[in-house]
Amino acid sequence: MKTKTTIIVSVLLFFFTSVYSSNKLVVYPAPEGVAQNTDFSVKVRVPGGEWKELAEYLVKVDEVRGTGHHVENSSMCSFDFSGEVEIAVTSNKGAIQSARVRPLSYGIEPQISGNTLTFKLNQPCNLSVEVNGDIFHNLQLFANPIDEFIPDKKDSNLIYFGPGIHKLETGKLNVPSGKTVYLAGGAVLMGQVLIEGVRDVKLLGRGIIDHSVKMGVHIANSRNVYVEGIFTTQCATGGSDSVTIRNVKSISYYGWGDGMNVFASNNVLFDGVFCRNSDDCTTVYATRKGFVGGCKNITMQNSTLWADVAHPIQIGTHGNTPNPDVIENLRYSNIDILDHKEVQIDYQGCLSINAGDNNLIRNVVFEDIRIEDFRQGQLVNLRVFFNSKYCTSPGRGIENVLFKNIIYNGKNSEISIISGYNEDRKIKDIVFENLVINGQLITDDMPGKPGWFRTADMARISVGEHVEGIVFRK
Repeated sequence: MKTKTTIIVSVLLFFFTSVYSSNKLVVYPAPEGVAQNTDFSVKVRVPGGEWKELAEYLVKVDEVRGTGHHVENSSMCSFDFSGEVEIAVTSNKGAIQSARVRPLSYGIEPQISGNTLTFKLNQPCNLSVEVNGDIFHNLQLFANPIDEFIPDKKDSNLIYFGPGIHKLETGKLNVPSGKTVYLAGGAVLMGQVLIEGVRDVKLLGRGIIDHSVKMGVHIANSRNVYVEGIFTTQCATGGSDSVTIRNVKSISYYGWGDGMNVFASNNVLFDGVFCRNSDDCTTVYATRKGFVGGCKNITMQNSTLWADVAHPIQIGTHGNTPNPDVIENLRYSNIDILDHKEVQIDYQGCLSINAGDNNLIRNVVFEDIRIEDFRQGQLVNLRVFFNSKYCTSPGRGIENVLFKNIIYNGKNSEISIISGYNEDRKIKDIVFENLVINGQLITDDMPGKPGWFRTADMARISVGEHVEGIVFRK
């Protein structure tokens, strides 16, 4: 018969064995000769295990000061894990007076000791670690799930890039149909990946396309494309159908550095992406850049957006005036917006729909979006407009837009705008459901609202002419 002590010991051994076996950690050394940043030293371990050093890659970001653009050196690290891990980030610039780990919605409270901060993670996530209020020389920390893909190097349909720096002779990799491109952890590709006029293509791995490569991934006129896990500067989709972009990280620093554009494409899913960009983070446009047609069934979910310039989310500017397009069935769900910085009023708006070029935009949902205190811009910008710089006509209208569970905490938002164009080009049927600004729920029957006020006034939204059917509800 087992004694009580034996039973307790057996249970404890089973418990600790199970917990330990569920904790997995994979790190990838940087290849020799790659650009790194020494602002931080970063370590990770499973609880109670040995610390493992992470490679600190150099990435560049765009800081707007006044009307000028300044390229700043930032840092990026990544690793794969499951279970739980501990992170230690040491600032090599000196003592840490304050620190935060964003998105704030994760509720991560780092512990600070001297010039080192520590915290734990129990789920994959894409983070910004900021020391002493510095958001430009910060650490982008990408904690990936374990990479389940095992490349078979004998597979004739596999294009494999192992650890190391890979320079492409032409500066471009044209991927044929049916191929899988795999960038292993520790691989740095010095060139573009072009997925053009093909189908059934995958781009996978934990490697990176170097920060110096503009438009790192370009998907054009293709079908059934899957991109997962890599780091790049930009990842645009045009004239394509059935595209999935999952856990892809995009950081850009140069002019026109949009992160994840969609042009004239259908059935595009962005899942778990991170965008920090020197122009719009993500856009949906109709006819543009040689791609013709509208867009439908576009989804972005479980993602983090940081616009160093322009919009986090922008919809609708470009289209086809002679043969009008429709942009419809868009959904943005479970998103953290970390920043928005735009001086030009025409290009402000964290959540922006600007109908130009005879576009009709309809059936758009923004839900479960948390917006942190951005530096400059508007919360919402909905306009049917004629922007003579980019458009050849005003849009046809914006219809049926739902803002559900939108939470903003901050003080820097300027007055938002909702405005139609004329009696034939209106904005119709806009619903705000559970809009919370600095802890205050904004509804048509909210307490304390004077009867002669528009509800939009309580949200600091200017409602112009040719707008009908705006509702604020619980």
